[in-house]
Amino acid sequence: MAKLGDTVKGARVLSARIRAAEAADPEGRMSLIEHVRELRNRVVKIALALIVGTAIGLVPQVYDRVWHFIERPFCSAKINGHTGCHGLGHQLVLNSVLAPFTLRVEVAFFFGLVVTSPIWLYQIWAFVAPGLYRREKRWTYAFVGTAVPLFLVGAGIAYFAMSRGLAYLLGLTPNGVLNLPPVSTYLGYFFGMMLGFGLAFELPLLMLMLNVAGVLTHQFFRKWRRLIIFGVFVFAGIASPSPDPLTMLLLAGPCVLLVELAELVIWMNDRRRATRASLYEGLSDDELAPLADPDPVDSDRR
Repeated sequence: MAKLGDTVKGARVLSARIRAAEAADPEGRMSLIEHVRELRNRVVKIALALIVGTAIGLVPQVYDRVWHFIERPFCSAKINGHTGCHGLGHQLVLNSVLAPFTLRVEVAFFFGLVVTSPIWLYQIWAFVAPGLYRREKRWTYAFVGTAVPLFLVGAGIAYFAMSRGLAYLLGLTPNGVLNLPPVSTYLGYFFGMMLGFGLAFELPLLMLMLNVAGVLTHQFFRKWRRLIIFGVFVFAGIASPSPDPLTMLLLAGPCVLLVELAELVIWMNDRRRATRASLYEGLSDDELAPLADPDPVDSDRR
């Protein structure tokens, strides 16, 4: 009974401290130490999710499927009239004793990174969300539900365009020269293409996040629109090793379209904010605003 009484007393003390903290800072702002602890907790959760995903990827049945998926662009690339993975000079090679083990770990980590993407994307957003208004936190699930499909679309386009780039690069091998690409080099090319274009398709979502946070306005975007679109095409041209413009348009076109859609949403959001702000214009310090905003800004702070 004494232990139970101590537990109840401790809970009351903790509750009193929480209420005192909320009274001292009604907006729920966190101190620097609390931010560091929050960041540590988020990083630990992300690390645990990646470890579990990587462990699943090390299972032989899962690893074999993932590896066949990774090597398929190389095998389907036509090089000097022959497809990869068949015939001398068109094979991937391992050149050390530890290379097979390293390959398994890298492939398993790739699997874990993709499978756990909803978890670590949510943890990143949850770390940023406390600095937003309550109504802006409702975007959390929309963010996670949109970020994953966008990343997969960008990575999918890069995956299907990858064989064209491989055919062009390996087709530059002079006659009489034996080109046996190391697996590590191919994995770097594969992961770079998938990650690069997957993140490129997250650009419109990043723009929307900055707009919701009040950092990016439509006026700023309209001023730098041409430079942003030009940067998208430059990135697509650099990331795509194939010199034909069709591949670059295949990669840059959808991304530019998403950027334009993001601009439309940003314009609508800024217009809505301007309409809300106009309700308070022209009022004196002792005059009440009309009851046309059921969700005041001040009441959204936590």
